[in-house]
Amino acid sequence: MMEKSFRIRARYFRPGYAAVVGAALVFLMPVVPAHAQWAVYDGANHVQNVLIAARTLQQIDNQITSLANQAQMLVNQGRNLASLPLSTLSSLQSTISQTTALLAQAQNIAYSVQSVEQQYQQAYTSVSSGMSDSALFSQAQTRWQNSVGGFEDALKLQARVVGNIPSDNSAMTQLVSASQDSTGALQAAQAGNQLMALQSRQLSDIQAELAANGRATALERARNAATEAESEAQYQHFAQHDAYTPGTVSMFGSSGN
Repeated sequence: MMEKSFRIRARYFRPGYAAVVGAALVFLMPVVPAHAQWAVYDGANHVQNVLIAARTLQQIDNQITSLANQAQMLVNQGRNLASLPLSTLSSLQSTISQTTALLAQAQNIAYSVQSVEQQYQQAYTSVSSGMSDSALFSQAQTRWQNSVGGFEDALKLQARVVGNIPSDNSAMTQLVSASQDSTGALQAAQAGNQLMALQSRQLSDIQAELAANGRATALERARNAATEAESEAQYQHFAQHDAYTPGTVSMFGSSGN
C-alpha cells in the first residue's frame, strides 16, 4: 500500500512542476535582514550610560578630595605634634646653679636659720660690761668682717645678675623667633613655656639679689647696734678705774728748780 502511494505522488512531481514549485517557494519566503552586518544605535541607552559614567566620575572626584583633606589634616596634626627644636632649659639650669653656688658661698653668716641664730647670738647680742676689752675687740672685729663680707657677697651676686643680661637677651630673641616661626601648636606652646621659664629665672635672680642686699644691710645695722652696746661696755670699764690723783713730777732730773 505504501509503495503504491509513493508511486502515485512521484508521478505528479515531474521535472517541470518541481522547478515551478521551487521558484514559488523562494518567492513566498520572507526576507530576513542580516543582523550580523548592520549595527543598531540605541540613543536612550547611550545617554543612560553617559550619565552613569558622569556620576561615577563625580564620586571618584569626591573621594579624591576627601582623601586629600584627610592627608592635609594628618599633615597639620603632625605639625601640631612636632616638638620645638630649640631648648634653653640647660642654659637656664646652669645659670640658676651658678646663682645658687654664690648664695652658698656667703661669708661668715650663711643663709641658714640655724647659722644666723647661733652666730648672731655670739657676735651681736652677747655684748656686756662683764666682758674683757680683748673679748669686746674680738667681737667688734667679727662684726666688721661680717659686714664687709655681706657687702662683698651682694656685689658678687649683682655682678652675676648683670652678667646674665646678654645671655638672657639672646635666649629671649631665639625663643620669640622660634615661637613666630613655629609650624604647630605644640612648638608655639613650648616656646611660650621656655619664655616663662626664662622670666622665672630672672625673677629668681632678682629675689637672690634682694636677699643679698638685705643681708648686707641687716648685718651693717646689727653691727651699728652692737657698736653702741660695745661703747657702753667700754665706758663702764673706764668708769671702774680709780680716780686720778695728782702727784709730784720731776723734770730734768732736778727738784725744786
